[in-house]
Amino acid sequence: MAYDLGYLPVTTDRVEKACTLMGGQMTNYLIRFAYPDGQALWVGSAEEVNSCVTTTNGTIVSDSYVGPGITAAYRTGTWRLPQPEDPCDPATGRRGQDAEIVPDEPITVLVCRDEPGGTSTPRPSRGLEHGEQQARELAADLNSLDTEPGGNTCRGVGGGRGEMLTLHFGYEEGPPAWVRIIPHCRPSVSNGVLAGNLDDALLGRIGRLAPLA
Repeated sequence: MAYDLGYLPVTTDRVEKACTLMGGQMTNYLIRFAYPDGQALWVGSAEEVNSCVTTTNGTIVSDSYVGPGITAAYRTGTWRLPQPEDPCDPATGRRGQDAEIVPDEPITVLVCRDEPGGTSTPRPSRGLEHGEQQARELAADLNSLDTEPGGNTCRGVGGGRGEMLTLHFGYEEGPPAWVRIIPHCRPSVSNGVLAGNLDDALLGRIGRLAPLA
């Protein structure tokens, strides 16, 4: 659990993100990590119907939702980091995404495309995976953008079709980092913690790496 929670992307800034407002049960959790010298670290989190709570140690905060995993660990004594059923859906993300759009040194990139009105049924074929060279080049281009703290909210511009691209950068160790791109939104790129805007050339190059849905 310490390994997985330690990989969550964190921030000290307040990041806006879109959350549903459904009513339902909420279960709060307080996790105590004990150390050989007698000290302890406390981590707070929760499970709730909107999947919109944070996880914090009191100093830094992660917006990555891990509530179902904590509930399962409480009930069974076994910890497992929640994973999406569809590899094209964003997972928890990766530490360092508060400093760079794509942290560390990725070795693969899965490029997924969602068209307007698409189904939510898992469809791995709508993504195409590329190797280390392509992953490193895309990461470098994305990391060269001007960024600011920002979550998963954006303002629609231009009356576009509303398609969306999601990049999943894989690593030799640890979880993937995801980047969501919505061309007809501003900001057009976000990793859940940082946001920025793509130019048309880079957007076109990324789009050509994904198959049509």
